[in-house]
Formats: sequence, structure tokens, C-alpha cells
Amino acid sequence: MAKAWIVAGALALGMAGPAAGQAVVSPDVQIKPGDTAGLRKVGAEVLFWSQAQRDANFPAMEKIFPGHIVKAGGKVRALPAGKPLAVPEAEIDAFIAAQNVSGLIVLQDGKVRLERYARGYGPQGRWTSFSVAKSFTSALVGAAIRDGYIKSVGEPVTKYIPELAGSGYDGVTIAQLLTMTSGVRWNEDYTDVKSDVARMFLEPVPAGEDPTVFYMKKLPRETAPGSKWVYKTGETNLIGVLVMRATGKPLATYLSDKIWKPFGMERDAFWMVDPSGHEVSGCCLSVSLRDYARMGQFALEGGKGVVPADWIAESTRAQAAFARPGFGYGYQWWVYPEGRFGAIGIFGQTIGIDPKTRTVIAISAAAPKATDSAYGAARMAFVDRLFASTAAR
Repeated sequence: MAKAWIVAGALALGMAGPAAGQAVVSPDVQIKPGDTAGLRKVGAEVLFWSQAQRDANFPAMEKIFPGHIVKAGGKVRALPAGKPLAVPEAEIDAFIAAQNVSGLIVLQDGKVRLERYARGYGPQGRWTSFSVAKSFTSALVGAAIRDGYIKSVGEPVTKYIPELAGSGYDGVTIAQLLTMTSGVRWNEDYTDVKSDVARMFLEPVPAGEDPTVFYMKKLPRETAPGSKWVYKTGETNLIGVLVMRATGKPLATYLSDKIWKPFGMERDAFWMVDPSGHEVSGCCLSVSLRDYARMGQFALEGGKGVVPADWIAESTRAQAAFARPGFGYGYQWWVYPEGRFGAIGIFGQTIGIDPKTRTVIAISAAAPKATDSAYGAARMAFVDRLFASTAAR
């Protein structure tokens, strides 16, 4: 049982039990009142799926999990064909095969210079995002600030989540949540039975309490806020709670209103929810390959009209620097050398953005392992190869 919950916590699926008799109602999946055992079981098994299961389920998460639909609008932003990249087909084929890639697209100046599909996937499908969703959640914070729901990232988290008063989050700002520098102690090692991700959803949650807030408010302070970066999916889930509280809207609705419809996303997206009915903001969006690329284009263009003028620039600079030169973490975006930035999810999900060449690269995949240093290095090397090809025109 402990091992199962470790995995569920690592995926940040938020599978805490609902109040007695509470049902999760989804446009795609109906869960009977009190029937969450099967849902938790499947959530716990995701990291242990076989390759065949990953190939079958990553493009069909809505058939397994409950969730909300992020509605697209009627007007689609065109992605016209551009000049094909001067990268040998054999090299592209080798990367797709070696990395278990299902979809690869390269936009430059908003034009498609490369688009490939594999593993039974296609342009009409959706693929899971895992932690790529964190960058989408970041954009919603910017939108809420521009809309006046949130005053600034300098505000205390407790203003919007008062249950955190008196906890390790006293004095922590929204910016420190976004950069994962709260100073609150957290262990994200899902192989450790004593880690936070292992324990987070083991305890019963009182009726009416948000499962993320219920757990996070008990965590102790480790260092002064702003002094130490520690990757904490639980804090991205707190950001989602904060945005929902501030706007009074489900995240799927707000994402549809602010980005999906106005920016011309082509297909509806699917956002998984926990049994309390809230979107899991640290992961779990399912999006088409072209719409992942459009989201990258949205960030590349600065999110004009949706987020404050400086939001994307602030989000994609190294607010937390790493020992490796040129690398860092912003507002839920990873920062890379040469001014590049991106979003990353386990099993190979990627959005990479290079402002200098005005290029967006999106990759959907079903990697053999959730994380693997050699796999990640090879993926980054090929992404750099694609960026270099766009620079050469």
C-alpha cells in the first residue's frame, strides 16, 4: 500500500478520498459516490505501466481518470507550413525511435518547419503533459494578476489560502511558491517511504478541506523564504488552489477563457481532477501536439493581452540559479543557456523555446522510464541540434 501511494504522490494526482457520498463529475468519466479505490489503484500504477500500456493510455487519459474539459473556441490560430528543416530524415527517425517519441513539431516564426508522429498518435489526438502543466499554471497566475484578481506576486500566500496561517507558509510570497523557494521542508523522493510524496495522501482529509492545503499546512520551515530551491510539486498544486480561490473559477474554465479560446487553440484539452473535483495544477493536462506548440508560441510572443507585459520575461529568467552555468528555474519554467527556456514532464514531455531564433519545439513521448539522465541528455542534445538548424535557416 505504501509503495502505491508513493507513486501516486510522485505523480501529484491528488488522490485523497472525498467526503462520504461525494461524487466526481467529469465530462468524460463518471465516478460513482464513494468509488475511488479503482481510481487510486490506476493512479498508483502509472509509473509501472508497460510500454504497451503507456502507448495506449498516454493519449487517452480521459478514459481512465476524471477531469474537466478546457474548451477551445471556433477560431483556430493557423500554423502555416514553413521551409522544411535541413535535418536528415534518418537522424530524425533515429531520435524518434530511441526516445519513444509520439509527436515532434518545430515552429519558427509561427510556421511549421517539422512535424512528425509515431506510436499510433496523430494531429487529432491528445497526449498527457505530466509536469509540463506547471508552466500552464504559471500563465494563469499572470492572467489573474492582469485581471486584478491577484495584486502581485509579492503578496503573501496566506491572503488567498488563510488556512496556511501559522504554518511554515507564514511570510511566504506567491513569487516564492512560483520559484519553489518557500523554505518549507519537502522531500519529493518517491522511492522513500518517509518522503512527503509518500505520506501526502495517506491521511484522511476532513470533509470540506482541500487535500493539498490539508497536508502542506503541516510542513515545517527548513530555511528562510527565498534562500533555497527545492522542487516541490505540492507547491504547484497550492498555486492552483490559490488561482481558483482568487478567480472563483475552475482552472479549466479560466484556461479556456484566457488562453485556449482567444489564442486559437485547435482542440479541447483535458485536465485531470482529484476526487475533490479540483484540477491537479502540478500536472495532468492532455493537449494536442500542435496546441503544445501554440502554448510555446504564446510564451514566445509574451502572452500579450493575457498576462502583464513583463510576466513572461520574469517567468523565464533564472529566479533560482543552479550550480550548472546558464541553468535555473523561473516561475514554473526551466531556464537554459543562450536565453532559452522550456517546460518538462516525466516520460519525455517537452516544450523548448528559443527567442533568438523565434523557435518553438514540442515533443510528446512515452519514454521507458519516468526520468533518466542519459535519456534527458540525448533529448536536450537533439533539441539543441534542431535549434541550430533553425538558426541556419
